Amino acid sequence: MKAIALFSLLLPLSNASAADWLQFRGPNGSSSANDAQLPGALTDSHLAWKSPLPGRGISSPLVIGDKLFVTASSGPEQDRLHVLCLRASDGSKIWERQFWATGRTMTHPKICVATSTPCSDGKHLFAAFSSNDVLCLDLEGNLVWMRGLTRDYPNASNSLGMASSPILAGDTLVFPVENDSESFAIGINTKDGSNRWKITRPKASNWSTPVIVSQTKDATSVALMSGNGVSVVDSVTGKERWAFTGGGSTVSSAAMDGSILFVPSKGTTAVKLPSNGGEPEVLWQNSQLLNATASPVLNNGRIYTLNSAGILKCSAAGDGSKVWQLRTTGPYSSTPVASGNFLYLINEKGLLQSVDAAAPEGAVAASIDFQDTFIGTPSIGHKALYLRSDKFLYRVGEKSAAIDARPQP
Repeated sequence: MKAIALFSLLLPLSNASAADWLQFRGPNGSSSANDAQLPGALTDSHLAWKSPLPGRGISSPLVIGDKLFVTASSGPEQDRLHVLCLRASDGSKIWERQFWATGRTMTHPKICVATSTPCSDGKHLFAAFSSNDVLCLDLEGNLVWMRGLTRDYPNASNSLGMASSPILAGDTLVFPVENDSESFAIGINTKDGSNRWKITRPKASNWSTPVIVSQTKDATSVALMSGNGVSVVDSVTGKERWAFTGGGSTVSSAAMDGSILFVPSKGTTAVKLPSNGGEPEVLWQNSQLLNATASPVLNNGRIYTLNSAGILKCSAAGDGSKVWQLRTTGPYSSTPVASGNFLYLINEKGLLQSVDAAAPEGAVAASIDFQDTFIGTPSIGHKALYLRSDKFLYRVGEKSAAIDARPQP
C-alpha cells in the first residue's frame, strides 16, 4: 500500500448542515432533499449561472455551504485529474487542483475518468477516479493524502471504466473496486489513506454505489450490491453482517429509507433490515418497477423508478402498489432527484423536466432545454439544483437565495 500522508489527523466530526449534499444521490442515497425549498417547476428564468469546466466528467457536484466541489478529467489520455471548488452563489472558481492519474484511463466513450462522485464529511473532500486514484483534500484545496490503488492492485480494472462512488461510514471510506479480474471492496482509514480492510468481491464489472443501511455511535453497516444480491458489511472490519441473495443490479444502486432497503432486483425489491441477528425480510417485490441506468428515488413515502423507455413510475413505498406512471422524454443515464412535490429529470440531450408528483397522474410542469450532453446525476442544495454537462456546471433555482457561508476549520 502506497499512500502519501501529509497531515496526521483528520477529525471525523461533520461540519455539514442539513441543506448540504455530501455524496452521490444525497442523504441516504435517496436522491431527495425536501429541505432545499426549490421553487417547484423550473423554467429558463431560474437559470442563475453556468460556469465552464476544464475537462469532461459525469460525477455529481457536492454542495457544502456556499461551496461546490466537482471533479473532471482532461487530456488526450484523460490522465489529468481535476478537483475544483466554485462559489455556489455565482459560479466563480475559488480554487482548482490537478493531479496525474497513476492507473489505467481507458473508458467507454460515453463516460470518462471523472465518473465517480466525491463524498465529504463537511470538512474534507474524498475523490475517486476511474484510474483508481483516491485522494483526500481539505475544503481549502490542501492535499491530505493520495492513494494510487493500481500500484497496489494492478489487475483491478475493466475495459469500460470504473464508476462506483465512494461513501463515508464514520472515519472509514468505503470504495468498491469491482471488475472482471482483481475484484474487491476496500475500507480506507480517512486519517491517512491506509487500509482498514479489503474483501474479495464477485469477479464481474460493477458500477453500483454502496449505501449506509444502519448507523449507531459504535457501528455502521454498509450495503454492497452485485449481480448476486446485497452483502451488508461492518464499516470498521469489512465482515459481513447479513446478506440478501435475490440478485441485484450492477449499474443502478440501492436506496435506503428508515429500516427498508430498496434494491434494484427483479424489478424492485423492498428488504426489511433484520433485527437481533435475524434474517432480512422481503416485504414486497414488483417486477414492473424496472431500473435501467437510473437508481430508485425515495420521497414523501413514495418510490420512483425510471426505465429505459423513459417511463417514470410512482409507487407506494409501503407495498409497491401503483400510484401513477408518466411517459417522459429520454434517453436517460442520470438518476432523477426530488424536492417537495417535484422530481427533476435531465436526459442525455440536456432536457430538464420538472415533474409535479402531486398531480393525480403525474405531469411535466415545465422544462429547460440546455442543448448540451448530460450523463451525470444532479445535486440539490440551498434552494437550487446543480447540474453538470460535458462542458459546464449550472445552477438552476432561486437566483437571490441566501447561502450559508459558514467558516471552515
